[in-house]
Amino acid sequence: MAGEIPDLIAVERVGTGKGAARKARREGYVPGIVYGDDKEPLPINIKFNELLKRLKQGRFLSTLFNLKVEGQDDVRVICRGVQRDVVKDLPTHVDFMRLHRNSRINLFIPVVITGEEAAPGIKRGGVVTHVRSDVELIVTASDIPDHITLDITGGKIGDVYHISDVTLPEGVKPVIERDFVIANIAAPAGLGGGSDEEEEATAEE
Repeated sequence: MAGEIPDLIAVERVGTGKGAARKARREGYVPGIVYGDDKEPLPINIKFNELLKRLKQGRFLSTLFNLKVEGQDDVRVICRGVQRDVVKDLPTHVDFMRLHRNSRINLFIPVVITGEEAAPGIKRGGVVTHVRSDVELIVTASDIPDHITLDITGGKIGDVYHISDVTLPEGVKPVIERDFVIANIAAPAGLGGGSDEEEEATAEE
C-alpha cells in the first residue's frame, strides 16, 4: 500500500546561530532544522544542489521524505518552510517537521485510470480528459497509497467522474470537501457539441 518514500540526505550541523549558517552556505550547503515528535531540534545541512533540484521538481512542501543523517535514526519528515534570498530567490534555510507513524498529513496522490479499453465511449472515439492527475488527500504517515484508481469501465461520451466515484483507502479522505471532478470522457475532435456535464466540468475546474 505504502508508496516509496524518497530519501533526503543531510549532515548534522555543528554549532548554531548565524555564524554556523554562513559557514554552511560557504561550503555549498543550506542550513536547516528538524523539529517535532517531542524530541530535541536537530540542526542539519543539506547540499545546496540537491535541495534546489528537489525544489524544482515541485510540491516540495507536500512531499514526505525519509531523512537520513549520519549517526541518527532515519526519520520521516515533511517540509514546513523554505526561506529564500530576496534577490536571487535561492533557498537559504529549510525547516522540517518529524512525523510519527500515526501522524495525519496532506499529500498529493496520483490518479490512475483503468477500464479505458472496455469503455463504450472510448470505443466510439471518445478521449479521456484528466482534469486532475493527482489529488491532495489526508493520509496517515505509516500507510501512504501509491495511487488512487478511477475505473471508467462502462463510461460513455459525456460522462464526468468525480472524487466520489473513487473508492479511497480506509482512513483516507480528500482535503477539498466538495465533490470535485477528476476526469471526463470527451467527444472525438471535430464532433463538437459537448454535453452539459462536460461543460459543467470545464466551468468547475
